[in-house]
Amino acid sequence: MLRMSEGKSEPRQKGVDPELIQEFESIARASGCELVHAELKGNVLRVFLDREAEGVSLGDCEQVSKHISAYLDVADFGRSRYVLEVSSPGLDRQLYGPRDFARFVGRLARVTFLTPEGKKRTVVGRLERFDPEPAPGSVTLAVEEPRSEELSLRLEDIRLARLEIEI
Repeated sequence: MLRMSEGKSEPRQKGVDPELIQEFESIARASGCELVHAELKGNVLRVFLDREAEGVSLGDCEQVSKHISAYLDVADFGRSRYVLEVSSPGLDRQLYGPRDFARFVGRLARVTFLTPEGKKRTVVGRLERFDPEPAPGSVTLAVEEPRSEELSLRLEDIRLARLEIEI
């Protein structure tokens, strides 16, 4: 039976068996989409899709949902009822790993990170650069408020990063 994963989460999954992630990636790819993230919280399995050029349509979500649901039925997923949600990551999407940080250089983001003293700090700044070395990489943020500063953050110190909606 496939179920929640035990142990440490991968950058693009949270509590989901790696075998399921591989199958979800394959299903998304066959529909012309990319699996951005999958997570299992309680009895809700959330799957986020993207399509770089034109974005994800409702039809894409419906098609992928139908195929994932059929796969989960065959794979004997879960021990009880669950809810499957398939959607796009949205305009204020969360950034999950190196690929996202590299892709969204130039965009405004809200980033929560641990300082060297071990305290959480949240800033809003423009993603100026992404450097993949040393792995998993680092990002440079240009922050304007409360004072103008440039921050270089290791990805392992970032607790949450989300794009800000710019109009």
